[in-house]
Amino acid sequence: MLPVGSPFLPVFLCVACNDLVASGRDRKPNALVQVAVIDPHKQHLVSHACTEIVEANKDPLFLTGVTFPSEYPASPETLVKLSVYDAKDKTQESVSKHFLLCMCVCSSFLGSATFSVGDLLRAKSECIFLSLSLSLFMSCFRSSDGVCTAGTVVVSRLKMGEMEEVDVDQITTDIPSQKVRLYQNSVGMGSDGKEECLFMNPVCKVYRFQTVDSKWMLVREQMEECTLSFSIPKQLLALYIQEDMSRVQDLKELGDLSPHWDNLRKEVMTRYAGIISSYQETLAEMDKINGCSFKPSCCKAQKSLEFIPINLHTQRMRVTCPKKTDAFYDIITVGAPAAHFQGFKGGGLHRLLSRYEAEKKSTAYQCIYYSPEHTAKAQEVLSIMSLLQPLITRLVDQLLQAAHEHSSPGLRDALKHLSDKTEQFVHTLKDELVKSALLALHAAQPGYVSKNQKSTPAQSQHQEPLSLKHQDTIPHHKEYDEEEWDRLWANVAKCLNCVIAMVDKLQEEDNTKQDPVPEHQLADVITSHNPGDWREQLCPLVTRLKDCVMEVVEKAKRAMTFVLLQEAACSIPQGFLLQQRRDIVFSQALAALACGFVMRLYAGMQDKGFLRQLHLVGLVAQFESLLSTYSEEFGMLEDMEVGISDLQRVMFKITEAKSDDLSDLQPLVCGRRDHFTVEVPLPKLVFHTLPEEIKEGKLLRVFPVLFNVGINEQQTIAERFGDISLQERINQKNFETLEAYYKSLSEKVPLECLPCFQTQTDIKELLETLGQNVVAKKKKNVEILWTAGTICRRLNGIRFTSCKSAKDRTSMSVTLEQCALLRDEHQLSKDFFVRALDCMRSRLTQGDIGQWEDPEAGAVTENKPASRHFYPIALLLVSSHLLVVWLILSLVFLLAKYQ
Repeated sequence: MLPVGSPFLPVFLCVACNDLVASGRDRKPNALVQVAVIDPHKQHLVSHACTEIVEANKDPLFLTGVTFPSEYPASPETLVKLSVYDAKDKTQESVSKHFLLCMCVCSSFLGSATFSVGDLLRAKSECIFLSLSLSLFMSCFRSSDGVCTAGTVVVSRLKMGEMEEVDVDQITTDIPSQKVRLYQNSVGMGSDGKEECLFMNPVCKVYRFQTVDSKWMLVREQMEECTLSFSIPKQLLALYIQEDMSRVQDLKELGDLSPHWDNLRKEVMTRYAGIISSYQETLAEMDKINGCSFKPSCCKAQKSLEFIPINLHTQRMRVTCPKKTDAFYDIITVGAPAAHFQGFKGGGLHRLLSRYEAEKKSTAYQCIYYSPEHTAKAQEVLSIMSLLQPLITRLVDQLLQAAHEHSSPGLRDALKHLSDKTEQFVHTLKDELVKSALLALHAAQPGYVSKNQKSTPAQSQHQEPLSLKHQDTIPHHKEYDEEEWDRLWANVAKCLNCVIAMVDKLQEEDNTKQDPVPEHQLADVITSHNPGDWREQLCPLVTRLKDCVMEVVEKAKRAMTFVLLQEAACSIPQGFLLQQRRDIVFSQALAALACGFVMRLYAGMQDKGFLRQLHLVGLVAQFESLLSTYSEEFGMLEDMEVGISDLQRVMFKITEAKSDDLSDLQPLVCGRRDHFTVEVPLPKLVFHTLPEEIKEGKLLRVFPVLFNVGINEQQTIAERFGDISLQERINQKNFETLEAYYKSLSEKVPLECLPCFQTQTDIKELLETLGQNVVAKKKKNVEILWTAGTICRRLNGIRFTSCKSAKDRTSMSVTLEQCALLRDEHQLSKDFFVRALDCMRSRLTQGDIGQWEDPEAGAVTENKPASRHFYPIALLLVSSHLLVVWLILSLVFLLAKYQ
């Protein structure tokens, strides 16, 4: 995405015609201007873009501009062919002759001319060639008095920021000439120009709309693909493989187990090996894909791409109004995160997980049942130990280095950090789960005999079957010394106290040494203070501390691994399949979130209020879903709910890039399933402008919320004959999350840090309105989505819009939101609202690529006019009722026919 001030500036044409004549006397033409480019070296025509259709108007003013991006391959000999058509019958009803315009192109601007369409219509030849040099262009521009007459050639070259100084805001449809005007746009997506490595293949749409005061605003949409669609899932797959391989190694290190437990371990390891192999194959297939940065909806059920989000795109609308500051609005569109390849016959993740937990508890006869809370706690303990153990080791080394340098300040700082991390370590291990798991592991070892079995020797040969009985609680065996574990972690605390006491003693002696000493005691003081003995005195104590930590980690790791072994053993095979499904959905959701976070970060880099909010509270990420609660979309919504909820385990961290090379600016993912961190590297100059808290590596939170309102025909069926409780529960739950976020934000960040809007409705009022709509029993209550989206923008949040494939419903929602923003924030004229909506919903207005084209509909030929637009939401609501009527009439007809 291009930065502000970039020398590579895209340009575009705005077109108007007058005095068009249709073939029929009783009708006015439905005008359409199509643009094609001819490369003189290749001598073939390439369709480039077209405007919207203006119906029944002989003097059409086209609101859709024609964009020539900066990267477009052009030369001074490149020819541009403009054709004006009557959309009724393009082949037979062409209202103008073709013409070619020889254009002079420089690196950052493109020349264009205005001329009378009437002259073109009166031309006898098939083509009119205008061979103009750049100097002629500029001389015509300088000699022009700003009034265009028929046959006059005028070139205008204008930046968006200069609109208020020129006559473009005075354009009206009654000017007696056809105009083709050129604008030069310097709109970018970021502040440092480094987003080009993340966002690519831009598709631009440009419009001009009239405001209530008869001025003209310039609107530019830019949609781009995001390379994170593939890079994030690839990194996650590598981490999944690494985590599962580590889990297999941990199972091997459990040591000798009795035959029953050993067989379970082997079966679990076999399952893990299968997942690892499957993920490795998927990763290998993804590595073979080159040059692709998004997954189209036609590939949503392809196994090798199941970790990739569907149609992930970024879209920015930038608005320039006369005498007003430019404004931009971002949104990310993505298909619903769901396991499309696995299907939805049994429902989605929410239903499958609930059913699985109930079945697991009732059928777990081969293992000890641990609740989901116990399993999550075991994973948390393992994660914390993996972080704290190496950190404690590093802090011990820093303490010894400070002692070697005889640095009292360094000694105090290292000791403070060491004390904090060691106390956190001890607090984690004091959990009762660790102690109970050690007891259970001891009972699973070969040769274990309980007291009851000792008292009845005849039962000793049946010891193994007795252990197979299902146990709802963790066993406690008196044969095991329960105090041993307490002594182990208590030894860590004692060793730390010894280190603290020694440091205090050394510093006290050092202070005593600095005080005046009588001459008769000087020799004794020098003898008792060897400058190098600080390290020697501390070394045995810190070594003992490290040994105790290692011993505790080893035992706790084996205990928690045994807990996870029970979870895995009880999960065979359903649990492993659900874990794979959850991995797939989370991968799609995280790719979208990372894309949105990076886009929002780049946009707010110079906003101090935003950066303050970022590190003090975090950002809200609002996912708008348009899925119905009927048929397979019900399962998609259940998948999406769990995937969005799992994003709470994700933290972001901003780092300084090693270099300004594009490869060093790619976000990196680290961690494991229970906690992931996404590191976003920034160039050195940009990184040093950030607040100190962010530069020091503070983890940044994101609060994901999901609101869903089905709007299609299937939702009508669900509301009349099905169940919408899932949608109601999701909206209520996430409303509470959003309300809690605002409460936290208002306590920590001044409201002045939030963005200002023309509609200054208080956020509290918006939340009250949202809460009322959430509990209201209203069908297809889209007010929920509009209010939630408004609150998100007011809170500096990240906006996402999703449906099944991020095409039709998503496009309708995005365009309606954009037109509403133009109306509410930029005074879009009421007379232009519907027309602006039609323009934005026009398909293929910028060529044969982009989100506005359905890739499953096939290619559009050069001579085929652009499709009109997507149906507006109002028509969609009406058609849903017509569908029910049609179904009833069809049923009556069939019954009558067979009778």
